[in-house]
Amino acid sequence: MDVRILKYFLAVAREGNITKAAEALHVTQPTLSRQLMDLENEMGAELLRRGKRNITLTTAGTLFQQRAQEIVALLDKTRRDIAEHNDAIGGTISIGCVETAASLLLPDALEAFHSRHPMVRYEIYSANGDGIRDKLDSGQVDMGILVEPVEVAKYEFVRLAFQDTWGVLMRREDPLAKKENIRVGEIVGLPLFLSHRRIVTDEIESWLGEHSNLHIVATHDFITNIMLLIERGLGYAVTLQGAYSIRPSEKLRFIPFSPERKSGHVMAWKKNRIFGQAASLFMDYIKDNHHTI
Repeated sequence: MDVRILKYFLAVAREGNITKAAEALHVTQPTLSRQLMDLENEMGAELLRRGKRNITLTTAGTLFQQRAQEIVALLDKTRRDIAEHNDAIGGTISIGCVETAASLLLPDALEAFHSRHPMVRYEIYSANGDGIRDKLDSGQVDMGILVEPVEVAKYEFVRLAFQDTWGVLMRREDPLAKKENIRVGEIVGLPLFLSHRRIVTDEIESWLGEHSNLHIVATHDFITNIMLLIERGLGYAVTLQGAYSIRPSEKLRFIPFSPERKSGHVMAWKKNRIFGQAASLFMDYIKDNHHTI
Protein backbone atom coordinates (compact mmCIF):
# COMPACT_ATOMS: atom_id res chain seq x y z
CA MET A 1 0.00 0.00 0.00
CA ASP A 2 1.35 3.41 -1.00
CA VAL A 3 1.82 5.71 2.00
CA ARG A 4 0.38 8.48 -0.18
CA ILE A 5 -3.02 6.74 0.07
CA LEU A 6 -2.76 6.75 3.85
CA LYS A 7 -2.15 10.49 3.78
CA TYR A 8 -5.13 10.94 1.46
CA PHE A 9 -7.35 9.04 3.89
CA LEU A 10 -6.06 11.01 6.90
CA ALA A 11 -6.73 14.30 5.09
CA VAL A 12 -10.34 13.30 4.37
CA ALA A 13 -10.82 12.13 7.98
CA ARG A 14 -9.40 15.43 9.21
CA GLU A 15 -11.38 17.71 6.87
CA GLY A 16 -14.61 15.67 6.91
CA ASN A 17 -15.16 16.70 3.32
CA ILE A 18 -13.84 15.37 -0.01
CA THR A 19 -13.67 18.79 -1.69
CA LYS A 20 -11.73 20.44 1.14
CA ALA A 21 -9.37 17.48 1.41
CA ALA A 22 -8.74 17.51 -2.35
CA GLU A 23 -7.88 21.20 -2.18
CA ALA A 24 -5.51 20.67 0.73
CA LEU A 25 -3.82 17.77 -1.09
CA HIS A 26 -3.71 19.57 -4.47
CA VAL A 27 -5.45 16.70 -6.27
CA THR A 28 -8.75 16.59 -8.12
CA GLN A 29 -11.89 15.49 -6.31
CA PRO A 30 -12.55 12.55 -8.70
CA THR A 31 -8.98 11.30 -8.22
CA LEU A 32 -9.31 11.44 -4.46
CA SER A 33 -12.71 9.73 -4.48
CA ARG A 34 -11.39 6.93 -6.67
CA GLN A 35 -8.35 6.40 -4.46
CA LEU A 36 -10.57 6.13 -1.39
CA MET A 37 -12.87 3.60 -3.05
CA ASP A 38 -9.83 1.54 -4.09
CA LEU A 39 -8.60 1.68 -0.50
CA GLU A 40 -11.92 0.41 0.85
CA ASN A 41 -11.92 -2.40 -1.72
CA GLU A 42 -8.39 -3.35 -0.70
CA MET A 43 -9.30 -3.36 3.00
CA GLY A 44 -12.57 -5.19 2.36
CA ALA A 45 -14.52 -2.80 4.57
CA GLU A 46 -16.37 0.49 4.43
CA LEU A 47 -14.13 3.09 6.06
CA LEU A 48 -16.06 6.28 5.29
CA ARG A 49 -19.73 7.12 5.73
CA ARG A 50 -20.55 9.57 2.96
CA GLY A 51 -23.24 12.12 3.83
CA LYS A 52 -24.63 14.94 1.73
CA ARG A 53 -22.43 17.58 3.34
CA ASN A 54 -19.76 15.76 5.26
CA ILE A 55 -17.95 12.49 5.68
CA THR A 56 -17.63 10.58 8.94
CA LEU A 57 -15.65 7.50 9.87
CA THR A 58 -17.16 4.09 10.35
CA THR A 59 -15.94 1.93 13.22
CA ALA A 60 -13.50 0.27 10.82
CA GLY A 61 -12.49 3.72 9.56
CA THR A 62 -11.67 4.91 13.07
CA LEU A 63 -9.41 1.90 13.59
CA PHE A 64 -7.79 2.45 10.20
CA GLN A 65 -7.22 6.14 11.02
CA GLN A 66 -5.34 5.20 14.19
CA ARG A 67 -3.15 2.68 12.39
CA ALA A 68 -2.53 5.05 9.47
CA GLN A 69 -1.40 7.80 11.83
CA GLU A 70 1.05 5.42 13.51
CA ILE A 71 2.44 4.21 10.17
CA VAL A 72 2.89 7.72 8.75
CA ALA A 73 4.51 8.96 11.98
CA LEU A 74 6.87 5.98 12.06
CA LEU A 75 7.82 6.43 8.41
CA ASP A 76 8.53 10.14 8.96
CA LYS A 77 10.69 9.29 11.95
CA THR A 78 12.56 6.62 9.96
CA ARG A 79 13.32 9.16 7.24
CA ARG A 80 14.75 11.53 9.83
CA ASP A 81 16.86 8.81 11.42
CA ILE A 82 18.33 7.78 8.07
CA ALA A 83 19.01 11.41 7.16
CA GLU A 84 21.18 11.73 10.27
CA HIS A 85 23.80 9.45 8.74
CA ASN A 86 24.19 11.73 5.73
CA ASP A 87 24.79 14.98 7.59
CA ALA A 88 26.64 16.44 10.52
CA ILE A 89 25.25 15.18 13.82
CA GLY A 90 21.65 16.28 13.72
CA GLY A 91 18.26 14.70 13.38
CA THR A 92 15.55 14.31 15.97
CA ILE A 93 15.52 12.48 19.31
CA SER A 94 12.09 11.38 20.55
CA ILE A 95 11.77 11.07 24.33
CA GLY A 96 8.77 10.12 26.44
CA CYS A 97 8.82 11.22 30.06
CA VAL A 98 6.57 10.76 33.06
CA GLU A 99 5.81 13.85 35.14
CA THR A 100 7.76 13.19 38.33
CA ALA A 101 11.08 14.30 39.83
CA ALA A 102 12.67 12.78 36.70
CA SER A 103 11.22 15.71 34.73
CA LEU A 104 14.15 17.66 36.19
CA LEU A 105 16.52 15.47 34.19
CA LEU A 106 15.39 16.80 30.82
CA PRO A 107 16.34 20.49 31.21
CA ASP A 108 19.83 19.62 32.48
CA ALA A 109 20.43 16.80 30.00
CA LEU A 110 19.07 18.61 26.95
CA GLU A 111 20.89 21.84 27.78
CA ALA A 112 24.23 20.02 28.08
CA PHE A 113 23.67 17.78 25.06
CA HIS A 114 22.39 20.66 22.91
CA SER A 115 25.53 22.68 23.62
CA ARG A 116 27.54 19.82 22.12
CA HIS A 117 25.20 19.07 19.22
CA PRO A 118 23.19 22.20 18.36
CA MET A 119 21.77 20.70 15.14
CA VAL A 120 19.80 18.06 17.05
CA ARG A 121 16.07 18.60 17.53
CA TYR A 122 13.85 17.00 20.16
CA GLU A 123 10.33 15.61 20.42
CA ILE A 124 9.17 15.45 24.03
CA TYR A 125 6.08 13.43 24.91
CA SER A 126 4.45 13.60 28.35
CA ALA A 127 2.39 10.58 29.36
CA ASN A 128 1.98 8.08 32.16
CA GLY A 129 3.98 4.85 32.09
CA ASP A 130 1.43 2.97 29.99
CA GLY A 131 1.28 5.71 27.38
CA ILE A 132 5.05 5.88 27.07
CA ARG A 133 5.34 2.11 26.79
CA ASP A 134 2.77 2.15 23.97
CA LYS A 135 4.90 4.69 22.10
CA LEU A 136 8.04 2.63 22.74
CA ASP A 137 6.34 -0.49 21.40
CA SER A 138 5.09 1.29 18.26
CA GLY A 139 8.47 2.93 17.63
CA GLN A 140 7.12 6.48 17.99
CA VAL A 141 9.70 7.36 20.65
CA ASP A 142 13.33 6.33 20.90
CA MET A 143 13.41 6.07 24.67
CA GLY A 144 11.18 6.66 27.66
CA ILE A 145 11.74 7.82 31.24
CA LEU A 146 9.56 5.67 33.48
CA VAL A 147 8.91 5.58 37.22
CA GLU A 148 9.02 2.31 39.13
CA PRO A 149 7.19 0.03 39.54
CA VAL A 150 7.32 -0.63 35.81
CA GLU A 151 7.26 -3.72 33.64
CA VAL A 152 10.65 -3.65 31.90
CA ALA A 153 10.94 -7.30 30.84
CA LYS A 154 10.80 -6.53 27.12
CA TYR A 155 13.00 -3.43 27.30
CA GLU A 156 16.62 -2.56 27.74
CA PHE A 157 17.07 0.08 30.41
CA VAL A 158 19.45 2.02 32.60
CA ARG A 159 18.55 3.04 36.11
CA LEU A 160 18.58 6.80 36.62
CA ALA A 161 19.93 8.71 39.59
CA PHE A 162 16.49 10.06 40.51
CA GLN A 163 14.39 9.00 43.48
CA ASP A 164 10.92 10.33 44.19
CA THR A 165 8.98 10.26 47.46
CA TRP A 166 5.43 8.94 47.88
CA GLY A 167 2.90 10.71 50.02
CA VAL A 168 -0.55 12.29 50.16
CA LEU A 169 -1.61 15.55 48.55
CA MET A 170 -4.35 17.41 50.43
CA ARG A 171 -5.85 20.83 51.15
CA ARG A 172 -3.63 23.04 53.25
CA GLU A 173 -6.56 23.60 55.64
CA ASP A 174 -7.10 19.86 56.19
CA PRO A 175 -6.37 18.66 59.76
CA LEU A 176 -3.98 16.05 58.37
CA ALA A 177 -1.96 18.83 56.70
CA LYS A 178 -0.58 19.79 60.14
CA LYS A 179 1.38 16.54 60.20
CA GLU A 180 5.02 16.27 59.08
CA ASN A 181 4.38 12.78 57.76
CA ILE A 182 1.52 10.31 57.49
CA ARG A 183 1.36 6.57 58.10
CA VAL A 184 0.22 4.50 55.13
CA GLY A 185 -2.59 3.01 57.20
CA GLU A 186 -4.10 6.46 57.74
CA ILE A 187 -5.27 6.62 54.12
CA VAL A 188 -7.71 3.73 54.65
CA GLY A 189 -11.23 5.17 54.52
CA LEU A 190 -10.17 8.47 52.96
CA PRO A 191 -11.66 9.38 49.56
CA LEU A 192 -8.67 8.81 47.29
CA PHE A 193 -7.57 9.81 43.82
CA LEU A 194 -5.11 7.24 42.41
CA SER A 195 -3.30 6.65 39.17
CA HIS A 196 -5.42 4.47 36.89
CA ARG A 197 -2.40 2.22 36.30
CA ARG A 198 -3.19 -1.05 38.07
CA ILE A 199 0.47 -1.71 38.86
CA VAL A 200 0.53 1.48 40.98
CA THR A 201 -2.64 0.55 42.88
CA ASP A 202 -1.23 -2.93 43.51
CA GLU A 203 1.95 -1.38 44.92
CA ILE A 204 0.01 0.85 47.32
CA GLU A 205 -2.20 -2.05 48.42
CA SER A 206 0.92 -4.14 49.09
CA TRP A 207 2.06 -1.47 51.55
CA LEU A 208 -1.21 -1.83 53.45
CA GLY A 209 -1.22 -5.63 53.55
CA GLU A 210 -4.48 -6.99 54.96
CA HIS A 211 -5.81 -3.44 55.46
CA SER A 212 -5.93 -2.68 51.73
CA ASN A 213 -9.61 -1.73 51.44
CA LEU A 214 -9.09 1.59 49.67
CA HIS A 215 -11.89 4.08 49.05
CA ILE A 216 -11.04 5.14 45.47
CA VAL A 217 -13.16 8.06 44.27
CA ALA A 218 -11.49 8.52 40.88
CA THR A 219 -8.46 7.49 38.86
CA HIS A 220 -6.32 9.72 36.66
CA ASP A 221 -3.38 9.97 34.27
CA PHE A 222 -1.92 13.27 35.50
CA ILE A 223 -2.27 15.11 38.77
CA THR A 224 -3.15 18.54 37.26
CA ASN A 225 -6.95 18.24 37.10
CA ILE A 226 -7.05 16.20 40.31
CA MET A 227 -5.39 19.10 42.15
CA LEU A 228 -8.43 21.24 41.39
CA LEU A 229 -10.68 18.58 42.92
CA ILE A 230 -8.51 18.36 46.03
CA GLU A 231 -8.72 22.15 46.43
CA ARG A 232 -12.51 21.73 46.57
CA GLY A 233 -12.14 19.20 49.37
CA LEU A 234 -13.33 16.25 47.29
CA GLY A 235 -10.52 13.90 48.24
CA TYR A 236 -6.84 13.14 48.66
CA ALA A 237 -4.27 12.03 46.10
CA VAL A 238 -1.66 9.37 46.77
CA THR A 239 1.11 10.57 44.50
CA LEU A 240 4.77 11.25 44.05
CA GLN A 241 6.14 14.49 45.43
CA GLY A 242 7.78 15.32 42.09
CA ALA A 243 4.48 15.16 40.21
CA TYR A 244 3.19 17.90 42.51
CA SER A 245 6.36 19.97 43.01
CA ILE A 246 6.72 20.74 39.29
CA ARG A 247 3.36 22.57 39.52
CA PRO A 248 2.84 23.50 43.21
CA SER A 249 -0.26 25.21 44.59
CA GLU A 250 -0.46 27.45 47.66
CA LYS A 251 -3.80 25.83 48.49
CA LEU A 252 -2.34 22.33 48.81
CA ARG A 253 0.26 20.51 50.87
CA PHE A 254 2.17 17.30 50.24
CA ILE A 255 2.73 15.04 53.28
CA PRO A 256 5.25 12.19 52.84
CA PHE A 257 4.59 8.70 54.11
CA SER A 258 6.27 7.31 57.21
CA PRO A 259 8.08 5.00 56.98
CA GLU A 260 9.43 6.59 53.82
CA ARG A 261 8.34 5.14 50.47
CA LYS A 262 10.44 5.96 47.42
CA SER A 263 10.45 4.99 43.74
CA GLY A 264 13.32 5.04 41.30
CA HIS A 265 13.31 5.77 37.59
CA VAL A 266 14.63 4.08 34.47
CA MET A 267 15.40 5.15 30.93
CA ALA A 268 14.01 2.33 28.77
CA TRP A 269 14.05 1.45 25.08
CA LYS A 270 12.96 -1.52 22.97
CA LYS A 271 15.29 -4.50 22.93
CA ASN A 272 17.38 -4.75 19.76
CA ARG A 273 16.48 -1.16 18.92
CA ILE A 274 18.86 0.43 16.39
CA PHE A 275 19.19 4.11 17.24
CA GLY A 276 19.98 6.94 14.88
CA GLN A 277 23.30 8.66 15.47
CA ALA A 278 21.89 11.49 17.58
CA ALA A 279 19.82 9.17 19.79
CA SER A 280 22.81 6.85 20.28
CA LEU A 281 24.98 9.76 21.43
CA PHE A 282 22.24 11.01 23.75
CA MET A 283 21.88 7.58 25.31
CA ASP A 284 25.65 7.45 25.85
CA TYR A 285 25.46 10.86 27.51
CA ILE A 286 22.71 9.65 29.88
CA LYS A 287 24.70 6.54 30.77
CA ASP A 288 27.81 8.62 31.50
CA ASN A 289 26.14 11.38 33.50
CA HIS A 290 22.73 10.43 34.91
CA HIS A 291 22.53 6.72 35.56
CA THR A 292 23.19 4.79 38.74
CA ILE A 293 23.94 1.14 39.49
